[in-house]
Amino acid sequence: MEVILPNLNFSKKKPSWINHFQAIKRLKLYITWKFTFMKTLFTICISLLTFGSSLMAQQTFQPRPIGSGEMVGLIYDREAAADIRLHTNGFAFAMNFGKIKTYYKTKYYQIEIGELKHPKEFRNPFDVNPNGRGSSFIYGKRNNLYVLRGGIGTKRYFSEKAKKRGIAVGASYNFGPSIGLLKPYQLTLRYPTDSPNGGNVEVNESYSEENHDQFTDHSFIVGAAGFSKGFADLKIRPGVHAKAGLHFALGAFDEVVKAFEAGVMVDWFFSEVPMMIPLDNNENKSYFLNLYLNLQFGKRW
Repeated sequence: MEVILPNLNFSKKKPSWINHFQAIKRLKLYITWKFTFMKTLFTICISLLTFGSSLMAQQTFQPRPIGSGEMVGLIYDREAAADIRLHTNGFAFAMNFGKIKTYYKTKYYQIEIGELKHPKEFRNPFDVNPNGRGSSFIYGKRNNLYVLRGGIGTKRYFSEKAKKRGIAVGASYNFGPSIGLLKPYQLTLRYPTDSPNGGNVEVNESYSEENHDQFTDHSFIVGAAGFSKGFADLKIRPGVHAKAGLHFALGAFDEVVKAFEAGVMVDWFFSEVPMMIPLDNNENKSYFLNLYLNLQFGKRW
């Protein structure tokens, strides 16, 4: 328990009906935001899939044999690229190291780190501190989940890519082991003191059965304790993952790698991941299924 600072202006708790009204308002905002985000991401993915299908229906380019004049073989046989991925419940950053086997096939290894969020997470902007010193927080959150992934994958192109400098369309898929890192989510809670002058004290705490009532009561919550809090109590959740999507490359065999991707990814852990406190049907699961969009930049040699 870490003491931050005293506050001698402790006020009474807000009536429970105010908390219920604010909870309903936050839930409506969350549902609206989540629906809009999912609809937008789904529309983008469907548009990319449709666009890719139309390109795949066009004439496929067949590479000429070596020595035919215009094309004399592969110029590069290796590539390295960085990924920036946004998915429906989080994000990830990755590095890819590939071996270009043929015009149409690249084998690659991937390492990445990212964060997975619970579908019912919503950052609460409500300031519960009467002195205006509160910060935003996620109500009902118990742990952050960061994921380290390692995988092996294949990238296959379907359309013309070496002769023309247009968009090459293909499929990319990979799978491998994962390590989930659970970091306790800490809140700054405000407790009254036994001082005859009243007053209160603020402490940073992780969720436990002992502080359940205070951790879920808005009148005690000042705000999130900060990103750096909780790393000393990390817990590991091993698992596996897989991804598959349509891959769109701009100049697929230029020296500079420029591509984007849309698809589906799944993470499965060997045990349940306790990300949320079991309130209001906050169900914790061992698997996460997401749509994703990925930007990729790198170099070939």
